[in-house]
Amino acid sequence: MKNTILYKAVIAICALLFTGHFGFSQNPYTIVGTGVTQCYGNTTPIACPTNSTDAFYGQYQGIAPSYQNNGDGTISDLNTGLMWIQARGVKITWDSAFIIASQCTTGGHNDWRVPTIKELYSLMNFNGRSGTTHPTCIAYIDTTYFGWTTGNLALGERIIDGQDWSANQYTGLTMMADTTIFGLNTIDGRIKGYPKYVPPTTTTKQKMYVRFVRGNTNYGINNFFDNGDSTISDNATGLMWTKNDSKTGMNWKDALAYAQAKNVANYCGHNDWRLPHAKEMQSIVDYSRSLDFTNSAAINPIFNCTAITDEGGSTNYPWFWTSTTHLDNMGAVYVTFGEALGWMKMPPTATYYTLKDVHGAGAQRSDPKYGIPDTSIYYLGVNQAGDSIYGRGPQGDVQRINNFVRLVRTFTPSGIHEIQKDHSLNIYPDPAFDHLTIDLSASATGKADLKIYNSIGQVVYNEKINLPNILNIELNLLPVGIYHVSVETAAESFSNKFIKL
Repeated sequence: MKNTILYKAVIAICALLFTGHFGFSQNPYTIVGTGVTQCYGNTTPIACPTNSTDAFYGQYQGIAPSYQNNGDGTISDLNTGLMWIQARGVKITWDSAFIIASQCTTGGHNDWRVPTIKELYSLMNFNGRSGTTHPTCIAYIDTTYFGWTTGNLALGERIIDGQDWSANQYTGLTMMADTTIFGLNTIDGRIKGYPKYVPPTTTTKQKMYVRFVRGNTNYGINNFFDNGDSTISDNATGLMWTKNDSKTGMNWKDALAYAQAKNVANYCGHNDWRLPHAKEMQSIVDYSRSLDFTNSAAINPIFNCTAITDEGGSTNYPWFWTSTTHLDNMGAVYVTFGEALGWMKMPPTATYYTLKDVHGAGAQRSDPKYGIPDTSIYYLGVNQAGDSIYGRGPQGDVQRINNFVRLVRTFTPSGIHEIQKDHSLNIYPDPAFDHLTIDLSASATGKADLKIYNSIGQVVYNEKINLPNILNIELNLLPVGIYHVSVETAAESFSNKFIKL
């Protein structure tokens, strides 16, 4: 089995290296694209604009997703270095998910974990569309590789009740002061905070699905650097961000045009700014922060985030547009860095609506791309039953339409370069799984320093050796990635690289 897997891996990785799409050649936190190739206007698909002055230009959607079925119940993401369990199992409580993960041995591995919301979001595919029945739904995940199902109507569930837990507990509280866990819904295409307990109880635990993951423990960890010129570099993702946001809201079409206007002005010395796609925008959410817990936006304080007055008259923080369209309603995807607000009856028997943080800062939802929001009442009309409607959907999501913008561009992190093969240092197998042989049998006699570096230049192995030599090194503790082997003597040095799967 391992030989078959190795053969497939070599073919897939070689192709990715030649096309420049293998994330580990540069970034330990490679952000996968949205899977979208179509461009959109306000309400319909359009031909992708080719001129920067055209309306709706700049709908960048990132690198193509790339997966490998390992034939043992696991799926490898060749962009991120994360390995997933293919099957989804049954719904379980959040607490029990961690226990089951620690006992799991699928694929012969014993280091499975509950994914963070950033790891889980790497699987999102924005070609999905929810429906009223299971056959009419198009999953927001690649079902060629991953198990997926909708809610069970026969059990009284809604179609959208097929969410996956993440490992992230919200540092604030939502709705009726509920303890809240972030989860991903690949049926309606959103990140939301879900009550840990079945409301209104604080004892009956909620059950949802979970997808276990392993590998690349650096995924989702940012490495920000303030460049001192109103830009922030993330050396983990290879993305550079504007330190300041737009300081005002605008509709989606104007947000795309805003990026191009900044390029014309060579903003901060660059002319390749863009509106980030959904996964890029979510990559800079700091899920340890919230208005409740830190009295701040859910973003590292290295960034400046404009405070706003929300729909209830309180100080809050904005939602930020992305270049991604949400096919469920043809709205544009936004990520919340302030509270994800909604109008709800609290308790459900109340005769009035209350503005609540319904899904937590760090949620991902969508808004209409244009229009004039009612900034005074937020009353949307009357439904067929004659009931008043506030907001959108079951949690009465506030619709802002005019959201904020933070621009992004791609850069090459300093000190990280593509390492070319040096055949004077023989390394095998490559790719490697659990061990690596370093053959220095043809080297001159002497002492040498052997070091192995990860993709961001950190030394992960260091040994003083005598030459000539043949060394066998265990790799079980190393995450998936590309590594650089360096051997230095007093007179010369050798280097080479290998891939760890």
